[in-house]
Amino acid sequence: MATDVKVPVLGESITEATLGEWLKQPGDAVEADEPIASLETDKVALEVPAPEAGVLGPLQVEVGDTVEVGAVIATIEAGNGSAAKAAPAAKAEAAPAPAASEEPAASMTLSPAVRRLVLEHGVDPSKISGTGKDGRLTKDDVEKYVKSGTSAPLVEKGAATGAEAPAATPAAAGGNRNEERVRMTRLRQTVAKRLKDAQDTAALLTTFNDVDMTAVMETRSKYKELFARKHGVKLGFMGFFAKAACLALKDVPAVNAQIDGEEIVYHDYVDISVAVSAPNGLVVPVIRNAEAMSFADVENTIGDFGKRAKDGTLTMADMKGGTFTISNGGVFGSLMSTPIINPPQSAVLGLHRIEKRPVVMPDGSIQARPMMYLALSYDHRLIDGREAVTFLVRIKEAIEDPTRLLIDL
Repeated sequence: MATDVKVPVLGESITEATLGEWLKQPGDAVEADEPIASLETDKVALEVPAPEAGVLGPLQVEVGDTVEVGAVIATIEAGNGSAAKAAPAAKAEAAPAPAASEEPAASMTLSPAVRRLVLEHGVDPSKISGTGKDGRLTKDDVEKYVKSGTSAPLVEKGAATGAEAPAATPAAAGGNRNEERVRMTRLRQTVAKRLKDAQDTAALLTTFNDVDMTAVMETRSKYKELFARKHGVKLGFMGFFAKAACLALKDVPAVNAQIDGEEIVYHDYVDISVAVSAPNGLVVPVIRNAEAMSFADVENTIGDFGKRAKDGTLTMADMKGGTFTISNGGVFGSLMSTPIINPPQSAVLGLHRIEKRPVVMPDGSIQARPMMYLALSYDHRLIDGREAVTFLVRIKEAIEDPTRLLIDL
């Protein structure tokens, strides 16, 4: 007797999702609670576990289909996977199987984003070591493999495949001009809508400052080994900036507030949203009550977010709320940016890469110092320019003299 695989409860007020990828195929043996599919909601990707052990039966939906909570997407049948592959749903049978040269490593399970990178760079995914959950490939895996220079291109279409090559099309003088259309994920559609809404609603403005990272870098160098031994986590830069932001938000509460209709809501707590890279894009989990946390608490929380983002196990609750955002584009090499606020929040702090630049010191000498540009984008309807500048000055003071973080100055 077959058991239905249903779309699980997705979270508060979430009634539907998009089928992101099948992690198992018809005829594959599955264990109870083993992930067999990935669903994409407006904020996170969720895995659908097998309700019991057996063999995955016909698939009822295809990648890209929208499914509602409780909908049947497949069945689990009795067996151990040794039987012939189960036939896919009629909907899938109608689609012709892609040629081997068009769909690299068809036996591998690749997310749409990873598949797009594989096709774009013409690499063989079977030669790349996956670091995602259950050894699956992530975008970072493919990008690192390409940058390493060890990638070998796949066989081009129609070349030594045993299949008749299609009629040749005159090539443009500049080379191939291929195009590919890929449906936007539900997460990317939501991000696009929210960012555009922020631009249309808020009076966005960005102010800049720079900060000398010498003191923080010296503090990290001096205490990083002791910190790691005691707390089991590395001492990073985000801990310093999160604690500095808590002090600055206390001094300039408007930056930690939000507009609700004709009212301003001020928060006496600090819930910091931090941008974290995930296989399907950036996600923004929340460090709650950051003002009451130690450096170790902040670093442990961020490290846990990063790991769970990579594994795809972040939940809707992890990203709900937030009163202020910190986005670190410096990890990707960004020198300067104008980040967009995360509604209904009113401000976002952008961090950037550290590089040595000549700085005139108080004694008139010129020294090469490790400098970072800071950017604060804010809603000018609520936050005045004076408040925005004051906030960044408070951040600068705390980072250039970390003792202030200990004595609450």
